[in-house]
Amino acid sequence: MTNLKVSFLGLGVMGYPMAGHLATAGFEVTVYNRTEQKAKDWVSQYGGRSVSTPEQAAQNADIVFMCVGDDNDVRHVATQALGSMNAGSILVDHTTASADIARELYEIAKNKQIGFLDAPVSGGQAGAENGQLTIMVGGDDDVYAKAAPVMNTYARHSQLLGKIGSGQLAKMMNQICIAGIVQGLAEALHFGQKAGLDCNAVIDVISKGAAQSWQMENRASTMLDNSFEFGFAVDWMRKDLSIALNEARKNGSTLALTALVDQYYADVQKLGGGRWDTSSLLTRLK
Repeated sequence: MTNLKVSFLGLGVMGYPMAGHLATAGFEVTVYNRTEQKAKDWVSQYGGRSVSTPEQAAQNADIVFMCVGDDNDVRHVATQALGSMNAGSILVDHTTASADIARELYEIAKNKQIGFLDAPVSGGQAGAENGQLTIMVGGDDDVYAKAAPVMNTYARHSQLLGKIGSGQLAKMMNQICIAGIVQGLAEALHFGQKAGLDCNAVIDVISKGAAQSWQMENRASTMLDNSFEFGFAVDWMRKDLSIALNEARKNGSTLALTALVDQYYADVQKLGGGRWDTSSLLTRLK
């Protein structure tokens, strides 16, 4: 398995450690990043090699992974990569993007006899660094079967959920859930503080009951400490919620709470919190 040649395009807070896990697992890794110095830093830490274009990174690779910014970034980088990939190779997009861009690139790749998977991840920076990401995948069974063992070097769980675009749609559901849960947690903490309760003590109790959630376990104490300089940024969450809200308009679903929380995140941005963790919803209640 480790004799496969793999490439990773995009070395942000997620891609950098994900590519690192591939190298640590013994894969021959070529990396590309828009800021070349970051790619050089990665090579200094993990080995492998860096190149200056997506085309160079993708050339002769068996599997190309990418994790970039938004739909426009995905289209730009993926189109370049697909231009130099060989028939039978696979392109895996870990970016959180729209289902539409996944379907578009799938068709382009299919015409070149290249496999394509949309495979957004959940778990944040800590999940990427610890190799504990959850990967939601859309695409063809045979392509997933080839890529999954490699993806599992940085994942605790990956699952094929259906045809192309299914991974992105599942990630939208993930973000919808998180938005509502974080807002509920923020309101509960705000209520408890106003009521004069020891909120840490209350959280210790209710986290053992039906109110328990990952957000409560991992973010309640930092929210109470006004610590928001880690995790998943508000700017990124607004991008993700915009994707979900656009998809909802197309499929006829009603996302009233999601739309409301999106506006609450806009309030946080106005407070200067665009790069704060998503748990910073509490700040607008103070």
